[in-house]
Amino acid sequence: MGDSLERLGSEAVGIDAAMKDGSSSDLCMEIDGATPFRENVATAEDWRKALNQVVPAVVVLRTTACRAFDTEAAGASYATGFVVDKCRGIILTNRHVVKPGPVVAEAMFVNREEVPVHPIYRDPIHDFGFFRYDPDAIQFLKYEEIPLAPEAASVGLEIRVVGNDSGEKVSILAGTLARLDRDAPHYKKDGYNDFNTFYMQAASGTKGGSSGSPVIDWQGKAVALNAGSKSSSASAFFLPLERVVRALRFLQKGRNSYKDKWEAVPIPRGTLQVTFLHKGFDETRRLGLQSDTEQMVRQASPPGETGMLVVDSVVPGGPAHKHLEPGDVLVLMNGEVITQFLKMETLFDDCVGQKIELLIERGGTPMNVNLMVQDLHSITPDHFLEVSGGVIHPLSYQQARNFRFHCGLVYVAEPGYMLYRAGVPRHAIIKKFAGEEIAVLKDLISALSKLHKGARVPLEYVSYMDRHRRKSVLVTVDRHEWYAPPQIYTCDDTAGLWTTKPAFQLLPSLLPSHVNDVHQALGNQSMSSCGEATLMEHIHQDRSQDLIDGVASMETNDDHSSEDSHAQDESDTCKKKRRVEEDSSADGAMADYFLHNGRDIELKDTRNMENAAAMTDYHGATAQSANASYAEHVIEPTLVMFEVHVPPSCMVDGVHSQHFFGTGVIVYHSQDMGLVAVDKNTVAISVSDVMLSFAAFPIEIPGEVVFLHPVHNYALVAYDPKALGPAGASVVRAAELLPEPALRRGDSVYLVGLSRSLQATSRKSIVTNPCAALNIGSADCPRYRAINMEVIELDTDFGSAFSGVLTDERGRVQAIWGSFSTQLKYGCSSSEDHQFVRGIPVSTISQVVEKIVSGLKGPPLLINGVKRPMPLVRILEVELYPTLLSKARSFGLSDEWVQALVKKDPLRRQVLRVKGCLAGSKAENLLEQGDMVLAINKEPVTCFRDIENACQALDNNDNDNDGKLNMTIFRQGREIDLLVGTDVRDGNGTTRVVNWCGCIVQDPHPAVRALGFLPEEGHGVYVARWCHGSPVHRYGLYALQWIVEVNGKLTPDLDAFVSVTKELEHGQFVRVRTVHLNGKPRVLTLKQDLHYWTTWELRFDPDTAMWRRETIRAI
Repeated sequence: MGDSLERLGSEAVGIDAAMKDGSSSDLCMEIDGATPFRENVATAEDWRKALNQVVPAVVVLRTTACRAFDTEAAGASYATGFVVDKCRGIILTNRHVVKPGPVVAEAMFVNREEVPVHPIYRDPIHDFGFFRYDPDAIQFLKYEEIPLAPEAASVGLEIRVVGNDSGEKVSILAGTLARLDRDAPHYKKDGYNDFNTFYMQAASGTKGGSSGSPVIDWQGKAVALNAGSKSSSASAFFLPLERVVRALRFLQKGRNSYKDKWEAVPIPRGTLQVTFLHKGFDETRRLGLQSDTEQMVRQASPPGETGMLVVDSVVPGGPAHKHLEPGDVLVLMNGEVITQFLKMETLFDDCVGQKIELLIERGGTPMNVNLMVQDLHSITPDHFLEVSGGVIHPLSYQQARNFRFHCGLVYVAEPGYMLYRAGVPRHAIIKKFAGEEIAVLKDLISALSKLHKGARVPLEYVSYMDRHRRKSVLVTVDRHEWYAPPQIYTCDDTAGLWTTKPAFQLLPSLLPSHVNDVHQALGNQSMSSCGEATLMEHIHQDRSQDLIDGVASMETNDDHSSEDSHAQDESDTCKKKRRVEEDSSADGAMADYFLHNGRDIELKDTRNMENAAAMTDYHGATAQSANASYAEHVIEPTLVMFEVHVPPSCMVDGVHSQHFFGTGVIVYHSQDMGLVAVDKNTVAISVSDVMLSFAAFPIEIPGEVVFLHPVHNYALVAYDPKALGPAGASVVRAAELLPEPALRRGDSVYLVGLSRSLQATSRKSIVTNPCAALNIGSADCPRYRAINMEVIELDTDFGSAFSGVLTDERGRVQAIWGSFSTQLKYGCSSSEDHQFVRGIPVSTISQVVEKIVSGLKGPPLLINGVKRPMPLVRILEVELYPTLLSKARSFGLSDEWVQALVKKDPLRRQVLRVKGCLAGSKAENLLEQGDMVLAINKEPVTCFRDIENACQALDNNDNDNDGKLNMTIFRQGREIDLLVGTDVRDGNGTTRVVNWCGCIVQDPHPAVRALGFLPEEGHGVYVARWCHGSPVHRYGLYALQWIVEVNGKLTPDLDAFVSVTKELEHGQFVRVRTVHLNGKPRVLTLKQDLHYWTTWELRFDPDTAMWRRETIRAI
């Protein structure tokens, strides 16, 4: 990052970072007096008058970068600006405040009057830009513009920096100009850096929020513009104002007052795409400068000149490429001695589109070079493509200089979901896509327009970290409507916005041509046998940022600071621990992909074997050569490797990562449908893309989540056997499940699983505890956790990342060896995600599979073109935990009940106690914490399975029981009989989410309700995530809270919430009442932005088995 201590002034005051512990001392502004170099002539009264005049014209800028673009990430921050033209309503600030991309900003004057501001110009190189505002909107404040006086800057000048302290209040810092010829500060190696200019330096100690502050003298004139600082030495860096004055004059010539319609004003800027540095004469002599040349330069230069301009770098493909080289000393330009940046840039700007003559010395040899001055704005991107949450645009001059690539190449500012899923990192340069060479952005758009949903195509890219080697990955076009269709955003400085239009006309979806009923397909089901395979892995580059929605990364954090501050700690409380981060160059052969013209391009690999017999021989040879056990040989063709990606635009239910992997087992396989069982720490939610790689056959196909058990830690994923092809379908088979008899302590089992390379491994082990009760606490961000479950423990620890199945010696599956997620907490404020593996008995899995296959009553779901009834699960929504009978006796439980429970279950010797009821359940307000569950229907209850069987019996009985259990409980020394209601849940998980103002809103999911609290105001809708750069980020509506009212109207559910929000207008301030998970209510206001953040809904359609996106409100 270059000098890590040099910082852009506003970088430190992003809303997320303004209150970060441990760094606040570096992020705030402090008054730091400096000893002047000469005696000051200004009195305290002079400074008081100057400040009284200046302070009213200084504004706090609250900016929101709505999309990542060029050198800037999406986010919200505070900065400073000041009025330089009151009549026209022009505010001067820094370029990194105005932003090169889409920005929404407001200016707040000292009397707390707030007005919207719009960008009208940002310099392509130097760190300054302008906002415009309506002067008539300021009704209660008298202020005057601050005049610009770049000529007044001099060494030893006493100055004041008037800014804001992290957006809170005006802060005035004293200092003295120490240098006028400092090199431009270097902030980042992959971000914005100023160049080809001097900077001023003073020991004023400016900190966060002071970017864009005026540097004034005692007469109230601005002599420089504050830009950055160096925290180690309390030094501040100021930008000279000569180029600012020139740009302002062009803007002023374009209009006489704000009342005139604003038109974008062209400001000529020229470049050779060369970076110069000012080197002293001692250095130029060492570079070979001739003595005669030095003498001539000294005589022609102003007194006090100490050096010359030397070429530091040349951008490839620019006008000076192959003409100038690093180390060249600039002597003359158009026959004139040039030793200062200002003079050189003035000549460039006056000669745009013309040739200029340069005299340089290279190693002491004079050389004449004629170069064409290029229009700097022509290589400054003013449009971008947004696709699947990613931002792609032509490579800017800034980044081309940083990375040494040609300007205009196709640059990934943010990968979004589709590219990130394939392993394309930020800052990548796309070189080839879907077999077509990509030179400019139009080439990429053309290639995208030919692809159908679900197409899988190769992509080649290079990165500045490994610029000499192309990397190849496989990109999957989104099948579901996770994101809006691709859009082109174009900068319009006349309106101060980025306008949008569709990138191309979408092709029709490849949907099934017909839908069959399940009963038409049940007669055609058959089972198959075994084979072997390798996994095509999507391996990922190291990434420093989360995925994004609308290129704004998603967060689950909530705001724990005071209501006056929108500061937010950027550390994610749901820290991602299972993301796969490896070298993306290892993808190997690419899968088939389908283009618009209907061509099937097949890459010749092992999938093209001639017949199934060859595959069977291949599998047998592999298994035997590995000296596999019989159980491994039998179970290997039933194993499947999962790779699961969760789109960040819909990370619901508190899911703690965007990428999961694990092993599942095929539990059903026929001609029409295959079902794979896997743990819910691999397939956590239904809103995800699942890819399946089979151990029996080298192929990777998509899967669809069809059932998520509401309690137990398993999910069922369907696949289409036809996608395997005849050879694959003949060797893939389902495992034989053995739910009975249940495993007992001391039983021998074989643990069989898959490595990442799809190699089966097995080991014999002994069951040490077949009925270990889980006790997993709630995470900071509530997510699925296994409750009311007994799991199997073995005598050997195989590591937390190895999953598979437990079988007997004949290869019959008795349990899934699945992964569980938990959170280890350290103290009150720190925690870490953790995972462990345990055995999950297959009894409940086999019951659900049997119901799906037999087609019992239930809500229909389209699976592979066939509508199948999906089972419903009746559960008692109560979290229970076991207590030893010896402890229960101490609570007063009678000997009669102790003996009855021991007789029922001599092994466990326990009683179940109530830990809590899920909020909103039918058991709520009936059962209390600490109740002991003794019996159901007078039958003693000793384990979770007994309660599940009782719930299932309610569905099997024809009696009119209203779904209630006759429970006998022990409460505070008394036996009580209660009729307790049960709840019926499906296996769909969350099937509807709404995105409003950049936050993901859903109905409270079970993990939230398990906390035992819902707001009294009709429950409300739950904020699951929020996006960087969105209105909710800007105004502090973070996750982990319910929205219970919008503009005074209750929002008890998503229907009510949508009904209220769809009536809200663009730019309208909205009053929102929220209730946090801890029960604390809060009221805040936010400004709706429908231009960059439309209100939309994502809903699962069971009739088409597709996720559909629908716009609720837009401009």
